Amino acid sequence: MKNSRTITVRILASLLGAGLTLVPGLLWAQPSAHYVPGVEGIKGASLPPPGVYVRDYNVFYFANQVNDFSGDEIPGVDPEVFIYANVPRVIWITELKVLGGNIGVDALVPLQYTDIGLTDDSTFGVGDVFAEVTWSRHLQQFDFSLGYGVYAPTGNSDPAPLNTEAGLGFWTHMFTAGATWYPDKDKKWAVSALNRYEINTEKDDTEGWRPGQVWTLEYGLSYGLRPTIDLGVVGYYQLRTTESTGADDREQVAAIGPEVSAFCTKLGLNTSLRYLYEFMAEGRLQGHTVALTLTKKF
Repeated sequence: MKNSRTITVRILASLLGAGLTLVPGLLWAQPSAHYVPGVEGIKGASLPPPGVYVRDYNVFYFANQVNDFSGDEIPGVDPEVFIYANVPRVIWITELKVLGGNIGVDALVPLQYTDIGLTDDSTFGVGDVFAEVTWSRHLQQFDFSLGYGVYAPTGNSDPAPLNTEAGLGFWTHMFTAGATWYPDKDKKWAVSALNRYEINTEKDDTEGWRPGQVWTLEYGLSYGLRPTIDLGVVGYYQLRTTESTGADDREQVAAIGPEVSAFCTKLGLNTSLRYLYEFMAEGRLQGHTVALTLTKKF
């Protein structure tokens, strides 16, 4: 049996060698995923009406625990991981309609700071850019959304297994499908589910290493206390559905937590704040996520 230190380094090597990219992608604990779970919360499957929007994601991740692939904490190890990502995203929902839904495009560039106490290493850098085409439709009691996007390996990356660079070093095709249901006529209640699926290419400067595919589910249940204030519970589940090259590494993670979302009519600014606790993690870090999202229409 491998000792705790060896297992920890192997897990951290795969986890943190992937870096943190975003959104929707930043990633601290999913080596094969660009998309970071938890960045979309209440009504996460609903896209806005036609117009141009700027959305700014601020995501903080803290972890002092590493779990093995059975979900048990590896004793005697404190990775002391802290990651902050700021991800500006431009969204344009056009008036062009296909099958009753609006076509949209969006793009983002993640900025990331990563600090690993275990290795006494920290880095600030620009991650991999993302561009996407979307389709969204709004009905009386439902919102639907579909999307296809590509992450390009434009950020700084390192083929070494344990590093804090922001780029992942491979291309990713991401497919999105989601829906929000409003059970009551006044739309005070909302139930949402947003699915992402990522297919990756080989990592640059490696001998054919290809990260596994990843499925992410984000969900939310919310209630409108006022027309401009929503309170709810959000969560996520992320699973590597296929193994990476030469590895049995189908890690997974699940989290849940509260969110409050408020719209300032004077500024035309929507602000959402959420906290998510990872109550289950296998083969990866287990920690806490805090996300602050600002959205403004122009």
